[in-house]
Amino acid sequence: MTQHPTQSPQFFLTAPSPCPYLEGQFERKVFTHLVGDKAPEMNDLLTQGGFRRSQNIAYRPACESCRACVSVRILAQEFTASRNMRRVIQRNADLIGAMHDAQPSTEQYSLFRAYLDARHRRGGMSDMTVLDYAMMVEDTHVDTKIIEYRRRGPDTFITGKGQGELIAVALTDKMADGLSMVYSYFNPDFEDRSLGTFMILDHIARAKAMGLPHVYLGYWVNGSRKMSYKMRFMPQEHLGPKGWERYDHEAVSR
Repeated sequence: MTQHPTQSPQFFLTAPSPCPYLEGQFERKVFTHLVGDKAPEMNDLLTQGGFRRSQNIAYRPACESCRACVSVRILAQEFTASRNMRRVIQRNADLIGAMHDAQPSTEQYSLFRAYLDARHRRGGMSDMTVLDYAMMVEDTHVDTKIIEYRRRGPDTFITGKGQGELIAVALTDKMADGLSMVYSYFNPDFEDRSLGTFMILDHIARAKAMGLPHVYLGYWVNGSRKMSYKMRFMPQEHLGPKGWERYDHEAVSR
């Protein structure tokens, strides 16, 4: 009898390391490789199960003494922008996002480098070279897109593309039930535009237009100020022991 190799993924566990979000905590991650023809399907299932993707790796926290990391997804079809969010949209009305296949460019890397140097000089990605960046974009076996945001030009109505300087970039996975924002960055000189918020709002609009129910934001870390912005995009669901459940901020706050 011929033995066929199993299609089940193998999972591995990292050694403990200092948590980048909560002082005094240590993180561990469980991870597996996303490769082969089944990678898109596996990525969908794992993302719905609380995993995130980085290149061809899917991972999720497996910390021994902390459960602060919570998977978050926006209910795109029910979302209504707040007054402040509408101001952000208006402030960036001169920008247009064009979705491309996941291919890196020197222009993207220059913007990525400027963003890291201004916002994350001491972060884990601070020493990434142009080859590292190319791997981050290209090393994917799922349906990954690059969305480039540029100013509208005189022929944008005809071409559907922006022109001029690259202002912001989002690396995004398109899944069966939504869009998963893998990584995004922007020109730090335009901080007053709230470009991070704008890109999330743009993804919500895209999900609505595609008829997709969710925008996956990754992890909200309870107690981390840098992750608190994710709570502004309501309604949303959090992944808990009983599965995905609608998050009720008022109930949690009482």
